[in-house]
Amino acid sequence: MTDDAQLITATLQGDSGAFGLLVRKYQDRVFNAIHHVVGDRQEAEDLAQDTFVQAFVKLETFRGGSAFYTWVYRIAFNLAASRQRRKRPMVSVDDQREQTGSEPVDRAEAPEERLLRDERAGQVKAALAALNEEFRTILVLREIEGCDYESIAEILDLAPGTVRSRLHRARSELRERLREVLQESPVERT
Repeated sequence: MTDDAQLITATLQGDSGAFGLLVRKYQDRVFNAIHHVVGDRQEAEDLAQDTFVQAFVKLETFRGGSAFYTWVYRIAFNLAASRQRRKRPMVSVDDQREQTGSEPVDRAEAPEERLLRDERAGQVKAALAALNEEFRTILVLREIEGCDYESIAEILDLAPGTVRSRLHRARSELRERLREVLQESPVERT
């Protein structure tokens, strides 16, 4: 596979297809990371697209001091943070379905293990969504995306020590929120 630096050079020399290769290489990772942060598929798709448009427009400012994906992630999270600040509080369709109970029931598969797993996944997702954005973002980058501390520091423009302390606080807060959720909705076992 072609090296990112070669693709960037080719793009800057007028080969827009080279940038298309960069987009294909990173679009899924960027989308998944943003989706975990914003919690809305359509918004994550819009933000991922905006990220690559902005990356293309500003590609000449990329200095190569970091990995290209780190630079793109930073653009993505800055766009997501800006949009979250401007966004009015709204109830999502998924939240509305959960509140009204109007979600269709899947009758084809009903084993207890799947129900427990789905319930736990829902509880983790709800606890993650309840965290403030700075904690949610750092957990997504570390635990879901697998970024190392230095990459997270670069993406979020923080000192590595700040990343470590925020990650520790984020994990503690998530643990506490999960404890609360699990106490509120005990799972009966037969």
